[in-house]
Parts: sequence; C-alpha cells; structure tokens
Amino acid sequence: MTDATICAVPPAALDDNFFNLLISSYARTVGKPLVSGNQDAAWLYGEAPFAVLAHSTAADPIFVYANRTAQSCFEYGWDEFITIPSRLSAEAPNRDERQRLLDAVAHNGFIDNYRGLRIAKSGRRFWIEDGIVWELRDENGKRCGQAALFTSWTDV
Repeated sequence: MTDATICAVPPAALDDNFFNLLISSYARTVGKPLVSGNQDAAWLYGEAPFAVLAHSTAADPIFVYANRTAQSCFEYGWDEFITIPSRLSAEAPNRDERQRLLDAVAHNGFIDNYRGLRIAKSGRRFWIEDGIVWELRDENGKRCGQAALFTSWTDV
C-alpha cells in the first residue's frame, strides 16, 4: 500500500484505508482515540452519534468523507458530498473565519472546542459545536487533508 493509496479519495464510505487514516491521525494528533476498539468503518459511517467530515489537500479542498450524521446535518448524500468544495459548508461572510480556523489547524495540528456557523443544502443555518478539527497525516507525516468532528449542532 502506497501513500497515494491512503491519501486518495475513498472509493466508498467504508474504505478501510481511509478509516485507518482518520483514526490513526486523530489518535496521534489529538492524543485520544476517535473510536473504541470494537468500532469499525461501518460504525463510524452509519452509527456514530457525532459528525465526521474530511477534505482533500487541493488548493480548493473537496470533501472526501462525510459520515451519515454529517450528511444529515448538511442535507447532502454521500455522492453529492464528495463533490463539494469544503468552503461551501460556510456562507460567504463566514468563510474568512473558517479559513483562519483551517490555517490554525495546519499550524498547530488540531483545534478543539470549535464553534462555527454552517449552512445546509436547503439554506438552513446551524452552529456546529464542540468541534475538533485536525490534520490528516499518515504514519510518515505526509499531509492528506483535514478532518473535523463535532458532537452537537443547533439550528439558528
């Protein structure tokens, strides 16, 4: 398995290589496990009570992962989600704040206790709360994108 394989956009929501990248980078960066030992990619995707999203390293990053909880919050299915530039998860006036967050994550490795205003497909606005945003890095330190986890959200 090459670094390119691990960093590639997952071909399906249950991609084990991408799941391992998510959980290992979270543990290394944040210092605690993302999931318990008996929880797998299927659990994170379909059953986790918290939202997890990830985007690529492109100049205008595209979402490459969104579990069902995230899909529900943002009102996009998997096939739509993985074609959306992640900047569009925030309204234009809030994109500068979002970019400052992502820059801080790139510099510090992760940010916790994040709260930010986001927008769903329907135009519904909501606050994501109790968020952790971290750098997705493989075991060799190669940057593969950024990911976010949030445990609560509140409609505006």
